[in-house]
Amino acid sequence: MKRFWKEASVVETGGGWGIALDGRPVRTPQRAPLAVANPALAETIAAEWQAQGETINPAGMPLTGLANAAIDLAMPDPAVFAEPVAAYAATDLFCYRDDRDALLQAEQAAAWNPLLAWTEARYGVEFEITRGILPIDQPPATVTALRAAVLALDPWRMTALTPLVTIGGSLVAGLAMVEGAFDPEDLWSAVSLDEHYQERRWGADALAQAQRAAHKRDWDNAVRFLGLL
Repeated sequence: MKRFWKEASVVETGGGWGIALDGRPVRTPQRAPLAVANPALAETIAAEWQAQGETINPAGMPLTGLANAAIDLAMPDPAVFAEPVAAYAATDLFCYRDDRDALLQAEQAAAWNPLLAWTEARYGVEFEITRGILPIDQPPATVTALRAAVLALDPWRMTALTPLVTIGGSLVAGLAMVEGAFDPEDLWSAVSLDEHYQERRWGADALAQAQRAAHKRDWDNAVRFLGLL
């Protein structure tokens, strides 16, 4: 689609701040007004539209995409939207340790144990930890409590949480990010620890590096979205 506007701007609405293109309000894919509660987020979204070239590139508007998801998908039915992310409570990355490499086990323990300890203290839960990739059952009370923590989030934070969890494979890391309990870069290092370790040991793979870079961009965009709420 070709660019059809000259100026993207922020306009105050009854429910917050919307985005206008040459004075015409922007709508989501489901035709709802694209309006947010924070003027800083609105300015950032408007800047994405203003930065578009002659041909519209949706990949260049990541925060617009997250806002669209919050409005069109999370708001109408938060429980349905949250369920795939809440399911990670049963399979969190940090509960699965390497079963052969003692050095990797040590790095995993150093990076992941503090995150699990924070989660246990914050939500009153306990985790089962295993070595290897065979699935284990987490205590039902843990799964229930972490699912409740996801459902307690507003649709905007729930939307930001989704890519953090699906990229990193850890609901623990996602909730820690939403709560601001750890530095974002430390959390990224934790969820990408295995990949970096293997790269240090066996050398870099160009395809894997490109994929990780793409994941890091998506992760950073979710973190930026979260920070503007």
